[in-house]
Amino acid sequence: MNRKIRVLVAKPGLDGHDRGAKVVAKALQASGMEVIYTGLHQTVEGIVNQAVQESVDVIGLSIMSGAHIPICQKLMGLMKERDLNDMLVVVGGVIPARDKPLLEGMGIQGIFPGGTRFEEIIRFIEEHTGS
Repeated sequence: MNRKIRVLVAKPGLDGHDRGAKVVAKALQASGMEVIYTGLHQTVEGIVNQAVQESVDVIGLSIMSGAHIPICQKLMGLMKERDLNDMLVVVGGVIPARDKPLLEGMGIQGIFPGGTRFEEIIRFIEEHTGS
């Protein structure tokens, strides 16, 4: 029997809109993944610490505030500093297409703007975690 993919869904910063994150978390869970939802107003340090403590395969950030660039820069820098190169990092929310190359250059592997189908997110995670 294969181990379930473990996903941490996080809401960094002051963004108070978490309906989308909760819906995505439920869709991932319904697909057979184990999902840990952090709740609102998480720090980048807290997210990385929780990811390590929970031994997750994936960190999924939900960002609606427009602060995705600085948040992702900080997260990826901290992950590099802590040698956490084996975790898949994805981001969803209000992500303009023009920012996709910059996010990919930071090491964000999956970028899912609002309206992305759940099946696309699930397939991406499954394909990029070896499950």
